[in-house]
Amino acid sequence: MLTDAANGDPRLSFWLRVREFAVPPSMIETAAARRAVGDWAGACAAAAVDIDLDLRSLAARHGSELASQVRSDLRHLAPDLLRWHMPRIAPDGLLRPGLTLTLARYRTGGGAGSGPVHLVARTPPAWAAAGQRIGLALWEGSGPEARGHPHPRPSRRHRFDLHRHLWDARRAGELRGRSGADRPTGEGAPPADHPHPHPHSPSPSSSHPPLPLPTASDELWAWAAEQGCAVERWAAEAAIVLRAEGRSTGSVLVRCGARRRLVLDLGPDTGTDRAPGEDAHAEADDDTPPPAPRLTAASGDGGALGALPVLPDAATWVLPDLELLRTGALDAHRLHPLVASALVPDHVPSGPAEAPDRAGQPRTVECRGERHRIGLVDGVLVALDHDPDQLRREELLVALTGTPLPCLRAIDEAHRRPDCLSGVRERLDHGDVAGALAVVEGLLGPEAVLRDGPLREELESAARRRIAYGLYRAGLAEPLPGRVRSNVGRRPSRRRRPRVAIFF
Repeated sequence: MLTDAANGDPRLSFWLRVREFAVPPSMIETAAARRAVGDWAGACAAAAVDIDLDLRSLAARHGSELASQVRSDLRHLAPDLLRWHMPRIAPDGLLRPGLTLTLARYRTGGGAGSGPVHLVARTPPAWAAAGQRIGLALWEGSGPEARGHPHPRPSRRHRFDLHRHLWDARRAGELRGRSGADRPTGEGAPPADHPHPHPHSPSPSSSHPPLPLPTASDELWAWAAEQGCAVERWAAEAAIVLRAEGRSTGSVLVRCGARRRLVLDLGPDTGTDRAPGEDAHAEADDDTPPPAPRLTAASGDGGALGALPVLPDAATWVLPDLELLRTGALDAHRLHPLVASALVPDHVPSGPAEAPDRAGQPRTVECRGERHRIGLVDGVLVALDHDPDQLRREELLVALTGTPLPCLRAIDEAHRRPDCLSGVRERLDHGDVAGALAVVEGLLGPEAVLRDGPLREELESAARRRIAYGLYRAGLAEPLPGRVRSNVGRRPSRRRRPRVAIFF
């Protein structure tokens, strides 16, 4: 749904496409229904989340108490909400590949050298990202279970353990306060027409050297606000990060795009006795005012900056759903229900929206000066206003290199390059195979035979990419150098004409 409010703003257009295709309403409804009855594994399956953890093995290694904590979090995990908030990249809004993102940290009862156990969400590498599936696993300081994953260690920049409201259904209501939605719309809100297309990757011009950052602190605050950063929340969010590290004051590194790093200073690091990894997000509503922050451009060697804690991306940028609501580009009923109830408390949830183009609806075609209909009959798209004998004669004429009727040309074009091809491609890219097939079957019918053309190529390419993901999951495939996407978009070599339904 691209509205006039989003025209001219690539960031809003980007997030509108993501919100339309990345997490379909059918996935949200199914996952919520299974979560409501306590079937967390079924909710994960509905949201295309693979479970790569074993609670019995965890209890054997670290005790039943820790396993009970993990099991409790899994029962309240909203995997569809997690997918809604996962970091994404340009230009198609796909999940950031090769990412290990911490959802929660648990202290173990081991010795002083034992670290916390992380509940993590993993995305596959780009060459195996078909289906846009997410893996749910445990990380205990080493990653033997992350076979073939390029980054098995949890990311310092992308983390949700301090933002449980982005995946925990019990705390989804905290999104309003943590995103700044309860602030006045006018004051303190960064403008919506900033140059970056979306917050989780560099701008399209990132290949060029970035402009030098301002030097004065006030100018840096203004510059960060222009980039779409949630500067009004930085001090409070940085204090949460520091408390998670066992400190009350200090400096936090802020990444504002490619090669643009700032240092947010909350005062000298005095240190506290708080244990690192404690549930610091529980103090997000602490009434203690944080120290007056000071912002400077990052300087110094990489070692000094690498030792600083990093402000998570979820706290760095303005929530895209909040921007879409403020600009009127998206209505509350198009948001995830948990997000809509948090950002718009007086919102009344509505039922599932009807598709604008119902399956099997006849369409009209200009045919020899008359308006004829084409529609589905017995699961096949046919010309409704031509008798069978005439159609057989026309098909014989076409076989003899004649010119077919406009109705037959429209049917042939629908099988090869339909108007809905872009929507089918978007759904396949985001892993919504059922939605893509529903669109195709609604246009061509479930008994249609695919013909050579872009539509068939897209479906076959998606099938090959899903095979690559299965081989990656089984540890049977590795990317070939220089040939990560060599088969994407190519016409398949086999000539057999399969039916729509047997591709997946």
